[in-house]
Amino acid sequence: MNVLEHSDPELWQVLSSEQRRQQETIGLIAAENHASRAVLEAMASVFTDKYAEGYPQHRYYGGCWEADRVEEMARERAKRLFHAEHANVQPHSGTQANMAAYFALLQPGDSFMAMKLDHGGHLTHGSPVSFSGKLYRFIPYGVDRETELLDYDEVERIAREYRPKLILTGASAYSRVIDFERFRHIADLVGARLMVDMAHIAGLVATGVHPSPVPHADIVSSTTHKTLRGPRGGFLLSTAEFASRLDAAACPEAQGGPMMHIIAAKAVCFGEAMRPEFVSYQQAVVENARLLASELQRGGLRIVSGGTDNHLLLVDLRDHGITGKAVEQALESVGIIANRNAIPFDRRPPQVTSGIRFGTPAVTSRGFGPDEMRRIARLIIKVVNNIGDDKTYKEVRLEVEDICSRFPVPSLSA
Repeated sequence: MNVLEHSDPELWQVLSSEQRRQQETIGLIAAENHASRAVLEAMASVFTDKYAEGYPQHRYYGGCWEADRVEEMARERAKRLFHAEHANVQPHSGTQANMAAYFALLQPGDSFMAMKLDHGGHLTHGSPVSFSGKLYRFIPYGVDRETELLDYDEVERIAREYRPKLILTGASAYSRVIDFERFRHIADLVGARLMVDMAHIAGLVATGVHPSPVPHADIVSSTTHKTLRGPRGGFLLSTAEFASRLDAAACPEAQGGPMMHIIAAKAVCFGEAMRPEFVSYQQAVVENARLLASELQRGGLRIVSGGTDNHLLLVDLRDHGITGKAVEQALESVGIIANRNAIPFDRRPPQVTSGIRFGTPAVTSRGFGPDEMRRIARLIIKVVNNIGDDKTYKEVRLEVEDICSRFPVPSLSA
């Protein structure tokens, strides 16, 4: 019998409802996935009770010998998985991983280049509402207006003009392969350091489905909960040159005591990512995304940049005269969960947007394949073409329920 069900029935009801929501809806948010039962068990382990500020063999608290073992395990697995010289697994999130990386590479007021938010970047890549835009001088670059692809010649031109101390690449809504070698070349031309945020593509990188930034970057930041399919958290990779500086930036500069239960779960997910079946999974993630993009295009929706090379795709809704917010809400009402997203050169505000973003990590974890992706594309098109029509919504909802009933969330059915 579940203890929480009796000790706190009010909270238990919410947890039960969320479990049903995940099982009964189709999750197409690119930043979400379904962690394994092993990852969930590690997160709920006794390590949640242990305070272990500092690093292995250099803690500020006693009784950390087992905490040292699990953190060393996670660090070594991360280094082996990504072929990195150094790893830090303490960041609580991608935001704090980026904060630590900036602290290691920049001083307040220094300039750095990164992708514009509406072109696919991230809040922590220089947005004025983020610490990154408040502490540092942000120099934006973006995609070409016609191709909607990164314009490396323009990136180089901007770098030569402004000569930033740091160049950052990586994105939260860019669907094409990033040329990390070219970014390294540009950084070297102007004497800048190179940082890569691979939070979205970490699982693809781990399996060779996307080129790795590790051989080219001074520091790589990431999360563990997107394509990597681990717990919610962050981690950092670096060359040996930056190891001690990066560790000091992560703790004590950016945060205090690590969450040892999450670090244990990170060790689990790094181990899972080394298995052959994880390679097949990542390949299927990309195949599903490409198929979804092509089917949506076939149905009359415009895909930003014309397609995808990774786990996500952006749909431009301007030709349909509707907003990303309207489509997000309509899809949610039928059980398809996605998020509104700015598109390049978007004139609508961030809370409205002209686009919507889809991602395939979570549905691929459930076992969705080509047949399901074609069916989902058809349902999305049906909703987009019939915004506000209750009859259409009821029909689509029944189909969503049918799909979900045949593909239980693995960690919830184990």
